[in-house]
Parts: sequence; C-alpha cells; structure tokens
Amino acid sequence: MSLSKALVGKDHKVAVYTSKYENNLKDHEVIDNIEIHRIKTAMNLFTTPIFPKVKKILKKEEADVIHAHTPPPFAEYYVSRACKRTKIPFVVTYHCDPEIPNILSTPITGIYRRTFGYYALIHTDKIIVHTETYGATSRAIWKFDPVIIPSAIDINRFRPDNDGSVVRKKHGLEGKKVVLYVGRFKYHKGLEYLVEAATKLDKDTYFILVGSGDYYSTLKKLIIKNDLQDRFIFPGHVSADLLTKYYAAADVFALPSVLRLEAFGLVIVEAMATGKPVVISDIPGVREVIEDNVHGYLVEPANSSDLAEKLEILLKDPKLCKKIGRAGRKKVEESFNWDKVVKNILDVYESIQ
Repeated sequence: MSLSKALVGKDHKVAVYTSKYENNLKDHEVIDNIEIHRIKTAMNLFTTPIFPKVKKILKKEEADVIHAHTPPPFAEYYVSRACKRTKIPFVVTYHCDPEIPNILSTPITGIYRRTFGYYALIHTDKIIVHTETYGATSRAIWKFDPVIIPSAIDINRFRPDNDGSVVRKKHGLEGKKVVLYVGRFKYHKGLEYLVEAATKLDKDTYFILVGSGDYYSTLKKLIIKNDLQDRFIFPGHVSADLLTKYYAAADVFALPSVLRLEAFGLVIVEAMATGKPVVISDIPGVREVIEDNVHGYLVEPANSSDLAEKLEILLKDPKLCKKIGRAGRKKVEESFNWDKVVKNILDVYESIQ
C-alpha cells in the first residue's frame, strides 16, 4: 500500500488486486483514493493464497502498467498470463526466493522456480529487486538483469525526535538498556540466537520483541529454559502510532535473520530513520542496507556470540549509538525515502511503454 499511496501522491490512478484471505473483508473498497479489489481464493497452499480468478479479471483491466509482487508465489504467474493476452506492460518486484519450513522446501520451490515462476519471469518486461547482492545470488533472477530499486519508508513518520518514554514507562524500563526486534516470529528470523545472546549480556539489558507468529511457543520455551522471562517483553501487535514509540524507546535494533526469506528488512530502515544503530545478519540483501561500522554492525548468521559482542559494544557506548544513529538517519533520507524510490519506479514504467 505504501507504493500505491506514493503513486497516488504523484497524481497517478492506482487499483490494487489482492486475495480475499479473510471472509469478513470487503470485495471492493476505496482507501486513500486507491481502489482495492479482493479476489476469493481457490485454496491456501503452504499458507500461500491461490486465486487464479485474478487472471480472468485482469484481462478486462484497462491499465498502462500492471505491477505484481512475489512472493507469495503464483500471483505473478496468473498476472503474467493476463498481461500476455492483453499486451499490457508487466513489471514484477521480486522480494525474495520462496521457501517452505519443512524438508520438502528444496524440491517444491525448485519445481516452482523452473515452471510457473520461470514462465512469469520470461514474460515480464522488467524485474525489480531491492538490492544488488540479492539479485546477483538468486538462482531465479540473476540472469534476467533486474533493476535495483530499494524499498522505502515514510521518513516523516519514523523520526529521531519521536518520544519513546511512554513505552519505557509502560514496561518499567526507565534507566535500562533496551534491544528491540520488530517482525514476525518465524523460523527464519533467527530469534533463538537473540535469546542465546541475551545469556551473554548484562542482566540490565532487556529485549522487546514486537510482533507475533508460529515460532512464539518455541521461543518462549527457550526463554524459560534460560531463565530469561523477566528480560523479554512481548507487546504483540501494536498500532502504527505506537510502533514509532517502540523504535524510539530502544537503544539498539537487532535483526538476526538466518535465511534468504529475509531479503531486505524494511524494519532495519525504520530503526535507522528513528536514529537507532542496528545489528543485523550478514546475509545477501540485508547486508546491503547498511555500511558495516557506519550505520551499525553486521554479524555472522547463527552466531550468538558475535551478536552479543556487537550488541554489547553499542549498549556500553551511548555516544557511539548517537553517532551511528545520525549516520543511519542520513542514509535513509538519501536512499530510502519514497520521493526518490517512486521516481525510479516511474522511470521503469516509462521505459517499457
């Protein structure tokens, strides 16, 4: 929706077609001058909504450009079929390689990549990927010469002068050191290594994990096993307004992801925009968001000792945190603001018409 809002802000007409993943959602509504069309799903396969009806609907659409996003898979395939028939220029933003959290992941995703996924990509006029390193290392897209355009955030919403005192007061964290994580609780996020890192840090260091997900129960058991339940705080989902306050309340932001499903990490940019140093995994895509030792630190994936060491450096040096935070805010203003990003996307649209 953020891209759609940015395009509408540039006086473009935008319609969004998505799955009706919950029965109580409206089939059609207008939000912020954006038409939202929700299409009934035929099934959910590995938590992926399958809605082939979108192909038939888009064949009747009068558009200058159709822009699909993947994952989730299959959507870009159905859209590519529609665009092939209508001759409407077609753009795909390839967010990351699909993965399935079980032993069948490699064969299933491999089959998809060589069939439905490949069909969609060869019938795409232009592919966008968020970082050069991810585009160069993805077996699905490296040979298609994708355009590199990062994602973006509202830099007026996430600001260094946001006040986090209400969050610290709510959780009794005045005078404490606070590490923040924001995102889903999923197996690929590497949150177990954050728990292990906590065992190596001072007892006055507290961890706020904002979000939810099916990895919560596993995570909670590990926290209890290490007797850390007093130092981990789980606010659940929070409102958009309160989220900015959670970022402001933190001393350091951590994202210890371990798999390619984490291809960019928009939460990293939100933390940087709030003036917070970040400690993130050195994996393709994610590593490109920051410059190591300038905007934060890169750590070896699945290495809790390295994670704890980098967190400790920052938590013990407030002046360094502020210096790095200022550099991060500057990087966001220069590279990850919607004015710049939407201009680059519009240039892609113009190039294929």
